[in-house]
Amino acid sequence: MNLEQGADRATPLTRIIDAALQRAGGWLPFDRFMAMALYAPGLGYYANTSRKFGQMPDSGSDFVTAPELTPLFGRTLAIQVAEALDKTGTDEVWEFGAGSGALALQLLDALGDRVARYRIVDLSGTLRERQQQTLAQHSGKVEWLSELPETLRGVVVGNEVLDAMPVQLLVRTKGEWFERGVVRHGDGLAWEDRPTELRPPVEVQGAHDYLSEIHPQAEAFIATLADRMKQGAAFFIDYGFPESEYYHPQRHMGTVMCHRGHLADPDPLADVGQKDITAHVNFTGVAVAGQDAGLEVLGYCSQARFLLNAGILPMLEQATLAERTLAARLIHEHEMGELFKVIGFVAGEPWDAIGFAEGDRVHTL
Repeated sequence: MNLEQGADRATPLTRIIDAALQRAGGWLPFDRFMAMALYAPGLGYYANTSRKFGQMPDSGSDFVTAPELTPLFGRTLAIQVAEALDKTGTDEVWEFGAGSGALALQLLDALGDRVARYRIVDLSGTLRERQQQTLAQHSGKVEWLSELPETLRGVVVGNEVLDAMPVQLLVRTKGEWFERGVVRHGDGLAWEDRPTELRPPVEVQGAHDYLSEIHPQAEAFIATLADRMKQGAAFFIDYGFPESEYYHPQRHMGTVMCHRGHLADPDPLADVGQKDITAHVNFTGVAVAGQDAGLEVLGYCSQARFLLNAGILPMLEQATLAERTLAARLIHEHEMGELFKVIGFVAGEPWDAIGFAEGDRVHTL
């Protein structure tokens, strides 16, 4: 057992978590806790009315994503999406977790008549309202769904979607593996570790104590998407690593992090429902899940290399200095350029996708 208390005060969401704890015998695996903290209807972070997305803290937002930073992100991604639509012979775009709707607006503006229908799959009713306002001028093309359809054809995009999918926590203490879960401890929530047969997908070298995550929900999502995509392609942009880096012996503190007011903190047990909870993506696991379910990997590279391949430089040359300054964050190595990666899949015949023309790192997965 390993208890660390997270400050807490009773809220409607923590009462729901307490009820779930009681039903589960007093202990919840972290992925179940994370799912409630983020997605409990009306109360979880992504289901409540807080602003979330924005460039600066004074907007009441918690973090900025690439399409919120600059429309050049979506315009550049649209070049790859247009190629994928042509190569797969489809005319629909599907976006998972569309946030404020900024990326959808950029893609719709850039793609024009090339897109007959833009379908958004989002669990958040409050974000859906914001997306509807953002996309009012394209309302005739946009459709919202709350779950994956049985079949889909088209090009899928997901920006910072996989990192928000619940993860399980595994901790090695004195050579023994445990699953880390959540318990009630006094007037707060706390960690408790229980013995488990679960293991990271690769052996972690060394005998030191070690904390990390496994990603069954993200991998199941990719497998389900693969099963239902009858024709098309998919591109996911997120922060993460290939397996060999993810489970490196030196990365022993895990990657779970919270975001609120443009500040990061490592305690998901405090202020539950009031901040984002994320974990880095294991892109090897994502690639294998897609391949095992029948997709071909089109490529895998850094966000910087993907955007440069797809043609962001000519856009930067025509942009104002202020626009170039913001867009530079997308490609600078010490900003988003290297931390964020892009992985592409295709259902059908693969082609040499423009976004992976140079700097493809599939061999590292």
